[in-house]
Amino acid sequence: MANLKEIVTKAVIGKTKKSSKEELVIDVDTTIDTVLGCWVINHAFSGNNNNGQVAVEGNFDINVWYAYDNNTKTNVLVRNFYYNEDLNVKLRSETGLDSENEIIVRSLKAPSVSDVKVVENKITLVAEKELGVEIIGDVKVRINVEDDFDDYDVEVDVSEVKVNESYLSGVN
Repeated sequence: MANLKEIVTKAVIGKTKKSSKEELVIDVDTTIDTVLGCWVINHAFSGNNNNGQVAVEGNFDINVWYAYDNNTKTNVLVRNFYYNEDLNVKLRSETGLDSENEIIVRSLKAPSVSDVKVVENKITLVAEKELGVEIIGDVKVRINVEDDFDDYDVEVDVSEVKVNESYLSGVN
């Protein structure tokens, strides 16, 4: 006769991902002739429970390399941008998101700039990113346990095991 046992363990009980595009505007006091490059660095983020939703707070720096003074001089402009996004995570268990759950946030696609335009003294750029969230919680797993099985009674005679000594002979 078999018995059922319950194992309590941690497992992923919910996950989601969210892609976003955001238009950002930077005011400058220099007349820009050409944008030579644009990159995103120092992306930092964290997630926490906000009344049953996952609130992701983060920031990143955008560096814009540009030419000015009739394309004779260059400079790099650095701006920090902050974001706050609420994500709904569908949980696989019937319980809601609570303080016992662990929230893991990952950057699935690092922030990058897909479009840059300069109009008068404003730089308009489009920043794209993709975040992934996993919720870790307690789950119960039921397993079938056999009562009368004892694998210590089985003896294996290793003296009768044959080894093919030429197994690796063709390998260089």
